[in-house]
Amino acid sequence: MNSNKKKYCVSLTQSQRFPTRVVNIGDIPLGGNYPIRIQSMTTTDTMDTNATVEQAIKMVNAGCEYVRITAPSIKDARNLRNIKEELKRRGCNVPLIADIHFTPNAAEEAARIVEKIRINPGNFADKKKFKTFNYTDAEYEEELEKIREKFIPLIKICKEYGTAMRIGANHGSLSDRIMNRFGDTPLGMVESALEFVRICRDENFNDIVLSMKSSNPKVMIQAYRLLVNKMLAEGMDYPLHLGVTEAGEGEDGRIKSAMGIGALLEDGLGDTIRVSLTEPPENEIPVARMLVERYAKYNVDNSVPPIENITWNPFEYEKRNSFSVMNIGGKEVPKVVLDFSGEGKITQENLESAGYSFKPVFDKWKASDMAADFIYINENTPVKSLPLPLKIVSENISNNSSGRNVKVLSFGDFITHPQSEEQSVFVTVSLQDVFTEEFKNLANRTNVVLVAESEAEHPMIELRRMFFELKLKGVNNPVIIKINYHSLDCERLRLFASTDFGALFADGFGDGIWIVSENPECNIASLNSLSFGILQAARVRISKTEYIACPSCGRTLFDLVEVTQKIRNKTEHLKGIKIGIMGCIVNGPGEMADADYGYVGSGVGKITLYRGKEIVRRNVPSEKAVDELIELIKLDGNWREKD
Repeated sequence: MNSNKKKYCVSLTQSQRFPTRVVNIGDIPLGGNYPIRIQSMTTTDTMDTNATVEQAIKMVNAGCEYVRITAPSIKDARNLRNIKEELKRRGCNVPLIADIHFTPNAAEEAARIVEKIRINPGNFADKKKFKTFNYTDAEYEEELEKIREKFIPLIKICKEYGTAMRIGANHGSLSDRIMNRFGDTPLGMVESALEFVRICRDENFNDIVLSMKSSNPKVMIQAYRLLVNKMLAEGMDYPLHLGVTEAGEGEDGRIKSAMGIGALLEDGLGDTIRVSLTEPPENEIPVARMLVERYAKYNVDNSVPPIENITWNPFEYEKRNSFSVMNIGGKEVPKVVLDFSGEGKITQENLESAGYSFKPVFDKWKASDMAADFIYINENTPVKSLPLPLKIVSENISNNSSGRNVKVLSFGDFITHPQSEEQSVFVTVSLQDVFTEEFKNLANRTNVVLVAESEAEHPMIELRRMFFELKLKGVNNPVIIKINYHSLDCERLRLFASTDFGALFADGFGDGIWIVSENPECNIASLNSLSFGILQAARVRISKTEYIACPSCGRTLFDLVEVTQKIRNKTEHLKGIKIGIMGCIVNGPGEMADADYGYVGSGVGKITLYRGKEIVRRNVPSEKAVDELIELIKLDGNWREKD
């Protein structure tokens, strides 16, 4: 694949925003040189005008610029007019977006009222029955013609009323036709949306915004990149709406959202974002604002050398090739390094914060699934009893025969005082070091682990360029990525680290993670949790249960926050199991995408349970549904009791 066929952004080495056309949405234009816009979605019943208006105003006061409201039926769509009028009566002129699934007639009604309509091409006029069928080219075109007939009336209404449209493909709701032709892939997502875009273009309608959402940040990143690549090939420049769907709640939801959204913002992609959390919608806005504020300034020259020959495929995941040193690199999972330099000395308490617990009865340490692999100290602190898997890293320490102590050297110190190949060492390097003649003195030495550092305001681009150069030079040493966030507050650290490290790990770069903070509030326990959370979200090291939970909306049939917490309390010890928790059938088997089990609202007080995409129990009373989910997991042999 040559460089042009891999192009998806203005530059891989300079912070430049991708140029898109401007789409007017009410009084708040989107795209072009306008700021990245923030939006969210109401969780109230659309027929409850007052509740929806109250929540919308609360969202706007938090900083929401567009408010999306579900319209599952024509009756709901018609009530959007009452909501809009009441908002105006209260002095709120926020643009409204109608969210449509399955019901073209509701979309046509809503398009006459709101400023923007969102449709999902996978279920607007297409079939989704998880059926295998080999379409001939003629049959495929025949299905497309049926879509055209159903879709054109909506396009004409949008043109007449000046209504914008988001064509939003979701990883889990691709139609059977798309699945059979392209598979459950980023390419399938892109083609699903572009089929609808091409119909719009044929009708001379271009007030379009596009999205490619997935609960898996890696899939989401690849799909958006591929979308831009295809748009460039077809002369399109539509704005992008970014989001990781069903990200969940709490820290995990924020990590996944920042990883997917931030990785794309780093490359100048994205004109509006929505952070989808299983929490009240106003909680999403501060997270979105922090991400957007980081990218308020584009076109900043960061002096990163340009890359001419792209040897990496941005549309598919492939782990960088490296050899193993001290079980770092090669086929090993990425390792976690924790910075203990501000801890004074190693104690039982701070080791417990690093994922270890001491069992006095056995006089032994026990490592959890989220136990750090290395701890860094800035002095040779004596340690009486160290957990067996754990290693100490320091500049002021002597290597020993047991391999428990690892010396870390600067690039300059290593060049001046090369170490014996019998002792493994960490060597910190910058992008500038990699370009020096002296770098060949440590390249591919079998005892050297590189520690890649950057002091740039946006370190991801600089560090990624380092990985490009290592590949060009044929250097296969394992690489631990280290970033110092200095005194940054803990919430921004969580989001920025998820973006910087997550973007690199999602592309297969990195054999270890080392987050440094000089803010005492960002303690060892929080940095350890964040490190493992980033690796989990990038799907490169699984250490806990994963929850794919939708953010709730007016279609939701139960209290998502309460039920998610109840399921989490009973299943959070099931390492590696993925559980989808969906409020309705729209976000059901499809949107769960790759979940192992699904808990889906199918009616008032009724839950349907899934194994993958297969229904195994229908209409389970909600008061029994969590227990039956656990029984299903036990039946499959995937249950274990808590320690």
